Amino acid sequence: MPAIVLIGAQWGDEGKGKATDLLGDRVDYVVKFNGGNNAGHTVVVGDKKYALHLLPSGILSPGVTPVISNGVVVDIEVLFHELEALAARGVDVSKLLVSANAHVITAYHRTLDKVTERFLGKKQIGTTGRGIGPSYADKINRVGIRIQDLFDEGILRQKVEGALDLKNHILVKVYNRRAITADEVIDDLLSYTERLRPMVADTSLVLNRALDEGKTVLFEGGQATMLDVDHGTYPFVTSSNATSGGAATGSGVAPNRIDRVIAVVKAYTTRVGAGPFPTELFDESGEFLRSQGFEFGTTTGRPRRCGWYDAPIARYSARINGVTDFVLTKLDVLTGLEKIPVCVAYDVEGVRVDEVPVSQSDFHHAVPIYEEFPGWSEDITGAREFSDLPINAQNYVLAIEKMSKARISAIGVGPGRDEIVVRHDLLE
Repeated sequence: MPAIVLIGAQWGDEGKGKATDLLGDRVDYVVKFNGGNNAGHTVVVGDKKYALHLLPSGILSPGVTPVISNGVVVDIEVLFHELEALAARGVDVSKLLVSANAHVITAYHRTLDKVTERFLGKKQIGTTGRGIGPSYADKINRVGIRIQDLFDEGILRQKVEGALDLKNHILVKVYNRRAITADEVIDDLLSYTERLRPMVADTSLVLNRALDEGKTVLFEGGQATMLDVDHGTYPFVTSSNATSGGAATGSGVAPNRIDRVIAVVKAYTTRVGAGPFPTELFDESGEFLRSQGFEFGTTTGRPRRCGWYDAPIARYSARINGVTDFVLTKLDVLTGLEKIPVCVAYDVEGVRVDEVPVSQSDFHHAVPIYEEFPGWSEDITGAREFSDLPINAQNYVLAIEKMSKARISAIGVGPGRDEIVVRHDLLE
């Protein structure tokens, strides 16, 4: 049975939650392997809509064991808030496992994130202010707090006091903020200990044993390829590895155990926050995509920047991640357009460039080269077979599939759970 990685192919918000849900009743474990509560999934089940931020989407699928693994940074207050909200709506959350090695977001991480971003002014990166970056920075600097530290008060105090020695100097002397006491941080973290204890596990061991037993494990990436700290549009990226390689380091499951890589790609392109975006639209077409696709952040509520499909980015994602299958979402949003442009290459200072430029400066100045495809006006939300789609919609899918260098195995034709066309089985 397979280990499957599911990631975003663009700048996030592609609809990964729906793709996870598509596989939900056929997998045994769903693993969040990177990021924190700085991005969200919206999953529609029947007439109910669920907005998830920290929890894996698989928590909505009965029979699935959801896992927050070691590559995630955990805001414990947010964790319990989400669990309580789901339980109040009748969702069984009792199977959740949390890695003992996952790092914790503390009050000082959130404070530093917000004041640092404000201090940058016009040079802001566009963080969510939820402490993600500072928590990952502490992890790399080896002064982070891990979930397991909450069960040893002596170790916890030693680590918090050590971290605050430097951070309070920065808060007080650079940002003119009050110092944070170790006691307030420690008391806050310890207040969750007993509720957290039953969830904590050696999740790497659990997942490897599950694969040994023939179980199916789905690794769900937060954010997306173009936000990966190594392979994205640095520095306008997240603080973790959102690409398929991050599934191995972020879970403790070896790369040679991964069988499939599914990338979710929107039928157009969006991003939130600052950074280069070659196909971004500033006219009525961009507003059409935003309003028709309801392009507002699940976590932040921020309006998303919108643009046409970017084939070089899809090719880049296919290459970086080893994509075996694309899931194309929100094709229905394009309904009603007479012509649909697709970026097939870039013009960089008069030179045609067919791939994503390695130079950030070149990518920032890249002007999209478009090819136009005829649109359609028919309602496609009822389509369940590829042949049910209007011929122009079929041609659009086939054209971008060829450009993107991996097969498009499923197509989202509406927001509902069942509003999808499956061309190829994602597990075969």
